[in-house]
Amino acid sequence: MSLLIDIFMCRTDNYGYLVHDTETRRTAAIDAPDAKAIKAALERRGWSLSDIFITHHHVDHVEGIPVLDREFSVRVTGPKAEATKILGLDVLVEPGDRVSLGATTFQIIGTPGHTLGHIAYYDAAGGHLFSADALFSMGVGRMFEGKPGPMWEGLETLRELPDETLIYCGHEYTEANAAFAQHVDPNNPALRIRAAEVKRMRANNEFTIPVSMAMEKATNPFLRADLPQMAKAMNLPQGTSAAQVFAALRKAKDDFK
Repeated sequence: MSLLIDIFMCRTDNYGYLVHDTETRRTAAIDAPDAKAIKAALERRGWSLSDIFITHHHVDHVEGIPVLDREFSVRVTGPKAEATKILGLDVLVEPGDRVSLGATTFQIIGTPGHTLGHIAYYDAAGGHLFSADALFSMGVGRMFEGKPGPMWEGLETLRELPDETLIYCGHEYTEANAAFAQHVDPNNPALRIRAAEVKRMRANNEFTIPVSMAMEKATNPFLRADLPQMAKAMNLPQGTSAAQVFAALRKAKDDFK
């Protein structure tokens, strides 16, 4: 069994992903941000779309569903908690469920906060995590609908995945995230190295994704909210809960220029 992953940019800064199970030749799009871009990637690869795996209801992740469904008659899987907000779902899933793409099985992980029903898709056998807008490289999504506690708990769950897990997020925000990360964690040598690497990569128009969980644990301030230096950076007393530190970090990022 082998899973091939095709990465491409679409819309303004969305990442598009096709995942292809080589054993059965089934292909899924992770979210449907742009039908035209997804169809172009399929044509380039010589694949046919069988599935769409939706992470949350925002328009820049679901807009392509109707066009793709009409053309390919796909099976659309998405979060049960957001079923009333996403048209065209065929399979409703909840955290703890599993969904198959041919011989490949994805675990559904609850990552509420950006939206209340946001989910991530995790291929444990291959070590691939599709985190959409719950977890970015050196950042996290804005907390539009959820509360800090559940969002932090979802990130803790992701952080417990193996260090070698490769993270595929929803947007190319890495360089901007690196600037904020260095602002709140300036004495982090791993972060300095990663930020310089990202600057070089973006100057060459290279993708900064995927990134390993080990790298994110070392450089992403939001995954480090339970460390004393993060509370200090937010001017919070030692002993402040990680969820409160996380909330302060998220607010600081919202206001960061």
